[in-house]
Amino acid sequence: MTTMSLKYNGDLRVECTHDESGATFVTDAPKDNNGKGEAFSPTDLCATAVAACAMTIIGIYGKKHDVDVSGMTASVTKEMSANPRRIGKIVVTFVMPDREFSDKQKTMIERAAHTCPVHLSLHPDVEQVFTFQWSK
Repeated sequence: MTTMSLKYNGDLRVECTHDESGATFVTDAPKDNNGKGEAFSPTDLCATAVAACAMTIIGIYGKKHDVDVSGMTASVTKEMSANPRRIGKIVVTFVMPDREFSDKQKTMIERAAHTCPVHLSLHPDVEQVFTFQWSK
């Protein structure tokens, strides 16, 4: 079990600490919801977590099957919905490194991304779109 500790610092900012490692970061409310937008918002973190988790699962696949995916990058776009205010859509674009990947490896990498626990934990009403850019 992992524990995190959080402290509300006022002005819509929350300091978050990963208790085991001591790593910290601050969240801020977005500009369109009374904040300054000077740090990740909680919903930004959720969308980012989808991409980071998928990349980690792809990395685990690569490690187990001797497929080098180092250098993979991703960009994430989050769209909010209203009534209720929530994440409506997360679009993740994975840019794979300039290497030769077999068709089987590409299929397995794409499948692996969709098994990430964060992706699977979000409500089905949150549309999640994964796109892969292969250089070769």
